Amino acid sequence: MGVGKAMRHTCSSWGISIVELLVVLSIVCIVLAIGAPGFQRLLEAQRLATVSNALLMAVNLARSEAIHRGRRVDLVPLDNMQWRHGWLVFIDENNNQRPDSHEVVLHTYAVKIADLQITPRFSDSKVQYVAYSGSGRSHSNAGGQVSLSGHWLLGLGPLKRKVIINFLGRPRICDPLKDKTSC
Repeated sequence: MGVGKAMRHTCSSWGISIVELLVVLSIVCIVLAIGAPGFQRLLEAQRLATVSNALLMAVNLARSEAIHRGRRVDLVPLDNMQWRHGWLVFIDENNNQRPDSHEVVLHTYAVKIADLQITPRFSDSKVQYVAYSGSGRSHSNAGGQVSLSGHWLLGLGPLKRKVIINFLGRPRICDPLKDKTSC
């Protein structure tokens, strides 16, 4: 009989008190408060990486479509010459750097990140687009023989990325904060 009483006593004492619950909740809140800024930085890094890769993909698409079609393909800002709103890739038949109703749009990307900054710096500073000829070389509006090189600097808070186009038209991406020599 002594064993049954001991079992009844331990089974009836299971449960948590309100004080224990409050202690656990306060520990969880402290851990979340410490981790939230790091999580915000992680989200910004992912957003910047996504936009940088999307721009790199658009450059590669414009180049490969120009080679495939054997004709000029342009990459231009989506809205009012502001790259931070997005971009589009299209076949520019009349060389006006804007898609007209009869021209084929191959790709459109709209950026939905409010604080994103995109600053273009190209060898032809008047140009706000990248054109590829059928040979796969980037060129300025001055002519198909004058190559266009440079980069877009993308920034979101303290984070930075560059999408670079060399004088042959090949794009690459780098982090100027980590790789100061070749970026």
